[in-house]
Amino acid sequence: MSEAIDDSRVLAAGRKSLSIEADAVAALAGRLDGSFVAACRMFMKCRGRVVVTGMGKSGHVAGKIAATLASTGTPAFFLHPAEASHGDLGMITRDDMVLALSNSGETAEILTILPLIRRMGVPLVSMTGQPASTLAREGQVHLDVSVPAEACPLNLAPTASTTASLAMGDALAVALLELRGFTPEDFALSHPGGTLGRRLLLRVADVMRTGEALPSVAEDTNLSGGLLEMSRKGLGLTAIVDSHGKVAGIFTDGDLRRALDGQIDVHGTRMRQVMTRGCKTIGAGELAAEAVHLMEQHRITGLLVVDQDNRLVGALNVHDLLRAGVM
Repeated sequence: MSEAIDDSRVLAAGRKSLSIEADAVAALAGRLDGSFVAACRMFMKCRGRVVVTGMGKSGHVAGKIAATLASTGTPAFFLHPAEASHGDLGMITRDDMVLALSNSGETAEILTILPLIRRMGVPLVSMTGQPASTLAREGQVHLDVSVPAEACPLNLAPTASTTASLAMGDALAVALLELRGFTPEDFALSHPGGTLGRRLLLRVADVMRTGEALPSVAEDTNLSGGLLEMSRKGLGLTAIVDSHGKVAGIFTDGDLRRALDGQIDVHGTRMRQVMTRGCKTIGAGELAAEAVHLMEQHRITGLLVVDQDNRLVGALNVHDLLRAGVM
């Protein structure tokens, strides 16, 4: 039978681990110096891609750093150092640079490929926990990510050291992001399938109803004709336009309820008499996210889309935005 778990002991172990790793990351800030700046300059000068490599746990961290760099404007990919010795070194070109991670700085698989990297003339930034190690000496720039102790009570499993390396990689990515003037729109271009990408890339023109699907009637149309148009198009609204195709107003389900409460003659009443004037509109080139903002701000469920001359070009409602994944 297993022993009962001591809750306080478990919590103490978890808190100690987090404290050790937090201290390891905090210590990096005071250690950043000219080497960090020099590394960033090398990244900015690189005409190709950043090849990030590491073995074991450092390899997992290297993969994440490569992914973060790539998604924030610095083309990068992960190269497994063991596979590099068996043909994958051909992935590196003379326009690239290498970022190599090793806590000990003596990882055999990485040291094996260093002479070839040097022969190609590819710049090398090393990230180690041992400033006097072979890898640290080989790099044109060395980033010190040493930690006083691992969070592991045996001081064996890579814990605080991998956290420090990961944090240093993030620091590089963020510094480079700012140097490049990377914008949310740039970020969205590399994340088109994500929610952020949809919010930053999708335009009103991409989701609005047009042509035969666009509900629209003239100002002199009687209310029954307007209701028929709303029913046919299923948007919960219809635009009312003048003789030049410019938006004069809008008629929605809410306007219909108010009209019926007033016992209005649906055959004798004209749309100009019951429409809402000065309705909210949006341009086709605006972000779909801006349409969401307008709807939320004014507590409405639909918008008319107009050109610069206020001519009707489309319409959309909250369901269109939901289907597009913008809200």
